[in-house]
Amino acid sequence: MVSSIMPNYKRFDLAFTQGEGAWLFGTDGRRYLDFGAGIAVSSLGHDHPKLVKAITDQAGKVMHVSNLYRIPQAEALADLLVENSFADSVLFCNSGAEANEALVKLIRRAQFKNGHPERTRIICFNGAFHGRTLAMISATGNPAYLEGFGPRVEGFDHVAFNDLEAVKAAITPETAGILIEPIQGESGIQSATPEFLQGLRALCNQHDLYLGIDEVQTGMGRTGTLFAYEAAGIEPDVVSVAKGIGGGFPLGAVLAREKLARHLTPGTHGSTYGGNPLACAAGLAVVQEILKPGFLEHVRKTGQSFGQMLEKLVEDYPDVFSEVRGRGLMRGLQCKIPISEVLPAVMREGLLAVGAGGNVLRLVPPLIVSRAECQEAVNRIGAACEKLTQPLSQNQEDRV
Repeated sequence: MVSSIMPNYKRFDLAFTQGEGAWLFGTDGRRYLDFGAGIAVSSLGHDHPKLVKAITDQAGKVMHVSNLYRIPQAEALADLLVENSFADSVLFCNSGAEANEALVKLIRRAQFKNGHPERTRIICFNGAFHGRTLAMISATGNPAYLEGFGPRVEGFDHVAFNDLEAVKAAITPETAGILIEPIQGESGIQSATPEFLQGLRALCNQHDLYLGIDEVQTGMGRTGTLFAYEAAGIEPDVVSVAKGIGGGFPLGAVLAREKLARHLTPGTHGSTYGGNPLACAAGLAVVQEILKPGFLEHVRKTGQSFGQMLEKLVEDYPDVFSEVRGRGLMRGLQCKIPISEVLPAVMREGLLAVGAGGNVLRLVPPLIVSRAECQEAVNRIGAACEKLTQPLSQNQEDRV
């Protein structure tokens, strides 16, 4: 018999009563070190005083008015994002999938308005993840996500990741743009090389295409810069963000150059909740905090130290892990043992992490995490490894 909550999630039998910084407190009475952060969402950790105050204060004034009226909180957040990015204009929505939907519409619309209605196709990449709407599962291209939902939405062509020649071969007179994650999170923390991103920028310039970058998971400081694409020394035409921008409150955004943004005129796109006062008050508090002097430097230094700690862990447990992936505070451990065994073992040690494709343990802690907490996380993974690598008979006895 189906439960009152639809069974589309495979949940651990664990719930939480409260959080503080990088820690969560379970209903089982245990204290957990949170290196999942709601899947890279809780950028400022739990119970951050500035974020809590911003939400509480705004909730006591006005939560929602709709986009029929000016929203000062959205204007302030958009101004801040424009001042600190390549973008000229911002569209607000509620999630990463919605942001990516709007990004694709914006690329198509701009090509149409520039006299190229035939340019509707978007080049995407094997291993991508862009969301769960009908269009975005087609942009993702993973057969497991597409099964049972009817025909694919037309207009998405998939090529190999980090293969510039494959991209060149895929460009046709119908190509409108390219959509890429600087680091593919869902498929196992796979990084695009700087040379590949630079090559994509050059191809878009050459063929009058638009370069769209999905920064839903990598953006808002996750890799040590406000956006992950910055490490390649390029600028995109349009970027999608969500997850960390709201620090736990649902918020997404599309940042675009004027040459695209000016074509999203009244009636072409909209969102009932997108950019409402409460969401943008939360986003403003988060982005202001991330942009404070020293914050991103903390992420870079802590992320570098964390990477070194993980490299040592791989050296110490070569039967469990083969390599470290990622950058900043977006890391992955390639597992030799099934992730279905590694993740529960880590959780038994009081560490929360996230599984990813390719048998990878994903580690995406709050950006405020300390080096000491990173070391504590590594210690707990090490303790799990000790038990996972015990002689089989002893390991089986422990699980009984």
